[in-house]
Amino acid sequence: MMAVTLTAPDTVEVVDHWPEPVCGPGDVIVAVRGVGVCGSDLAVVSGRRAVPALPWVIGHEAFGVIEAVGRDVADRHAGQRVVVEPNYPCLACGACRSGGTSGCRRRRAAGISEPGLLAERVAVPARFTWPVPADMDDADAVCVEPLTVALNAVRMSGLRPGDPCLVVGGGSQGLLVILAVLHAGGVPHVTEPQEGRRALALRLGAMDAGPDAAAEPGARFPAVIETSGVPEAFEQALERTGDAGRVIVVGQSTRPARVSTFTLVQRRLTVRGCLIYDHPGGFRGTIATLAGHDLRPGRVLRERFDLAQAPVAFAKAPDIAGKTWITLPRIEETLS
Repeated sequence: MMAVTLTAPDTVEVVDHWPEPVCGPGDVIVAVRGVGVCGSDLAVVSGRRAVPALPWVIGHEAFGVIEAVGRDVADRHAGQRVVVEPNYPCLACGACRSGGTSGCRRRRAAGISEPGLLAERVAVPARFTWPVPADMDDADAVCVEPLTVALNAVRMSGLRPGDPCLVVGGGSQGLLVILAVLHAGGVPHVTEPQEGRRALALRLGAMDAGPDAAAEPGARFPAVIETSGVPEAFEQALERTGDAGRVIVVGQSTRPARVSTFTLVQRRLTVRGCLIYDHPGGFRGTIATLAGHDLRPGRVLRERFDLAQAPVAFAKAPDIAGKTWITLPRIEETLS
């Protein structure tokens, strides 16, 4: 079958001889229909985030249709449309038992510690597939996983209806955070140096809070969510947080940032890291939100590539204003 593999840093190849997945007793086989491109995928491709072996199937933001179920699976069936929750906690450790599965030290992550999902068919633990309506737009389905991260970040911020919230970074995750802020009743502001990303953020409903903003340049906010992963942006996030405010950090970098403890103490700031989401509440809540509200997260998608164009998609994604995704042909299309 076809799969998208990393064969060396910055070298992505589409192969047509990847082994078929094996369906374990608690697994399902998913025929993948679409996969989003995420910043963590780009870190894997560049070599900044190591993977266990090469070649390596990449990608983790996937949706598709179940083709087969394992013998112990009773609540999934062939033909069911699902999104994949690509982080598999052990569900037995102290963190998992307390409900904080994002802190599971044995958590397996598709595309990073486990083979990824950018292949024609993948085996996934059945409990980490989530049925979605057949009429859910493909663009919305491919955004369920990163939207879950965004909704969790806004929830952690303590944002109240009517509160302003600064989103630092207008990449794909920042755009979804803007939608999550709007959903929570907040007023999103954004700072983003790339003109195209900033323009898209404003079209989605954010207000410009950059240095050239017409209104209140340098204003401070009760809630700030940092999504870029750039240390200098984290420093800016602290500076733009109001007294007794809260900074939620989504973006990650191994490069250190400068933090003044004087600033933290004197302004009574709270800084919290937001690592993905918890199982099962995260995905369950997102799917319920999409069913009950006109959120349309697929609005952040701007470039779509076919499976054969995956190397181009990964090469171009860092410079695209908006989210990039890759679609896979349906079985009936390959037979025509």
